[in-house]
Amino acid sequence: MTQADPRAKLASDSDGIFRFSGVSSVLFALYKETSMLQETRLHRIRALLTRLNQVSTERIIRELGVSRETARRDIIELEALGLARRVHGGLVAIETVAEPPLTERRSTQTREKRAIARAAAQLLQPGQTLFLDAGSTTTLLAEELHGLSGLTIVTNSLQAALALSAGEEDQPLNNQIILLGGMMSAGAQQTRGEITVGEIIRYRADVALLSPVGIEAGCGASSFHPHEAAIARAMVQQSAACYLLADHTKLGVVSRTVYAPPQTISLLITDSGDDSRAALEALQQTLPEVIVV
Repeated sequence: MTQADPRAKLASDSDGIFRFSGVSSVLFALYKETSMLQETRLHRIRALLTRLNQVSTERIIRELGVSRETARRDIIELEALGLARRVHGGLVAIETVAEPPLTERRSTQTREKRAIARAAAQLLQPGQTLFLDAGSTTTLLAEELHGLSGLTIVTNSLQAALALSAGEEDQPLNNQIILLGGMMSAGAQQTRGEITVGEIIRYRADVALLSPVGIEAGCGASSFHPHEAAIARAMVQQSAACYLLADHTKLGVVSRTVYAPPQTISLLITDSGDDSRAALEALQQTLPEVIVV
């Protein structure tokens, strides 16, 4: 009797379910691993961290069906992004402070944020298409843009849209204002979710003007809420340039979700502060341009 080739063996267990064995099982595992994008793997690992606060390498291998080497690379990547901390045998979550509500953020560092917004407005030209997210500084920027003309401004911020369209009912607007659709939650002053992201990718902008929760030389721009990061990430991807508007309290800060690595950032506009000098110097060495107001 000729022995079956183990490289092509497909065994049937007692429960009637066919499973790969031998070399074929290794090939199938490799297929599963390579077919899962690293972004997806990192998202799943972070979901485990959110639920468990600590995840072992063995659990990552088991849950994702990846090799030890791939698990190790993903662990290193999550630590490099500032999203987790490596420990012996796995990862632990990094505690992050929740972002204050927009109404509270608008009342802090107001003078600095206004100066940053004015500096950003001076860089823009008629005919440009802009993305604005729903940050506190970009809301102030919207007030500055109201006095300009010839711009197309796409935003998910209700406050920004109201500032841009302020005036009498029959008064023509200086700029074209596009408010993105999407889901809303109680107290929210922005649209969000898959609908909003889907609308963003319909447009191509010259500049995305974003107000991150944190900006750090190694990780880039980050946000606390994943839904806000998803919108900012889509805006960066659909823009020729990315301008970050961040006061000095955000320098050197890494929040929960990184949406713009340093190589995707064209310009940072910030102010100076003694407690953030080292972080500012690191960003000046990393980013193509930094404007300090």
